[in-house]
Amino acid sequence: MNVVNEKSSHEIIGYYSAGDEASRLRTGWFQLEQARTRELILRHLSPAPAMIVDAGGGSGPYACWLAAQGYSVHLIDPVPKHVEQAREASAVQPQTPLASAEVGDARRLAHADNSADAVLLLGPLYHLVEKEDRLACLREAHRVLRAGGLLWAAGISRFASLFDSLSAGFFDDPAFAPILARDLEDGQHRNPTDNPIYFTEAYFHKPGELSRELLAARFQVVKLAAIEGPGWIARDFDRLWNDPAQRERLMEIVRKVESEPSILGATSHIMAIGRK
Repeated sequence: MNVVNEKSSHEIIGYYSAGDEASRLRTGWFQLEQARTRELILRHLSPAPAMIVDAGGGSGPYACWLAAQGYSVHLIDPVPKHVEQAREASAVQPQTPLASAEVGDARRLAHADNSADAVLLLGPLYHLVEKEDRLACLREAHRVLRAGGLLWAAGISRFASLFDSLSAGFFDDPAFAPILARDLEDGQHRNPTDNPIYFTEAYFHKPGELSRELLAARFQVVKLAAIEGPGWIARDFDRLWNDPAQRERLMEIVRKVESEPSILGATSHIMAIGRK
């Protein structure tokens, strides 16, 4: 990596080391993110057993969930705290533990060529701020996948911070204005403040751009879908989510509009599914 990327890596690891990523998906609209991500994975994943590499798998919310269903899941993440949390979560399910959980880099996987049935990149592509690094990550996923193997690659929408600031009430913060301006200009998200609400260094994709990156790494694009759709900006999200009927209604609405081009711009996260 060059000096700029080393600095970005340090900032990102510091951000996640100070926070509690392990609990994020259990709160607020992040519950919709998790439910929809799981849904999009299961919709295309072949039945267990199969070998899955979860690169940038964080504290293991998806890796442990898949291991519990009989998959052989190898997790890597650059944040030591995340790997330790993943190992702890794996130990809680001793009958179906992770196959491995190691500190590592999604651009340099330890797995052999043509060895994996599926690869998850549910975080690396938006924390690799340079295109050459994102392509290196995608090409590495392509290398380890068997012919016909599938990739799930998540990106953050170019317009996520605009919607987030409007719905969460910090659009008018003068400290946030230049952050938003750059997000919209070139997708390069930087947070020079000490406010963790404004996230850490990241790259925000336009939907077509995410597809083109997969194509450049020799993937066939199977699906491009909005993960949360507009559901993440619901004013009273917790009330809706805690009502089983309204939760299913929200999920069904998001399913119906997940591939609409306009909705791909309104979601927080975009899922690109590719086949080798």
